[in-house]
Amino acid sequence: MKNRTKINQTHMKKGIYILPNLFTTASLFCGFYSVIASLQGDYSRAALSIIIAFFFDGLDGKIARFTNTTSKFGAEYDSLSDLVAFGLAPAILAYSWALSPFGRYGWLAAFLFVVCGALRLARFNIQIGIIESKVFNGLPIPGAAAVIATSVLLFYYLGGEGTINHPSVLFGVVVLSLLMVSNIKYYSFKDLNVFSRKPFVTFVLIILIFIVIVLEPQVMLFTVAVTYSISGPVWQVAKFVKRIRHRGVDKEKYEHHEI
Repeated sequence: MKNRTKINQTHMKKGIYILPNLFTTASLFCGFYSVIASLQGDYSRAALSIIIAFFFDGLDGKIARFTNTTSKFGAEYDSLSDLVAFGLAPAILAYSWALSPFGRYGWLAAFLFVVCGALRLARFNIQIGIIESKVFNGLPIPGAAAVIATSVLLFYYLGGEGTINHPSVLFGVVVLSLLMVSNIKYYSFKDLNVFSRKPFVTFVLIILIFIVIVLEPQVMLFTVAVTYSISGPVWQVAKFVKRIRHRGVDKEKYEHHEI
């Protein structure tokens, strides 16, 4: 009993790292605020909160690795925060903004998004160190949330008002949900080292992309989010086609050799 108490006290003394968990908390706050904004009918602000949460979520892990303050607590806290900010918040936003007219189909589609997001996070946690770090297994939940949030922002940017009642949104939410729990591979960008030396042209290209995003943020953010969400299936199809071509070439070589 004394040894167990001593171990617990040792763990308590270690505490948690403040800085990375502050960014995780900021992401969680944005997700919670997005839910409040959706319930109040302020869909633009709800969508913008999810986008801000996306950037906070990207920073907490990088800061933890850069400052060598990664921890099991931080990883678990980050997953819980992601479920709220990128699972529950976009689902409520989608339902309030576009899915409620479809009745049970609407709220079931919203629930499907939440449960697939939770499954995606759980699977990711147990596959750390098992699958290649350069790729994600399934569409990351922040990426799926970004598609919903940027769709709302683009809708109002193009002159839309109030809510929308179109089956394409229902279909899109279902597709995003299934992509999250699929085995389709997505590029993780984890092998990109921003602190290493890069060609000068790369730096100029990044500046140009930044300028374009600033000029038309709603259009560009939507384009980036949708492009990434379909990049996995496109990559998968391209690999399949390449494999078929290689088999055809090998078959021709074999037949030519036999002749």
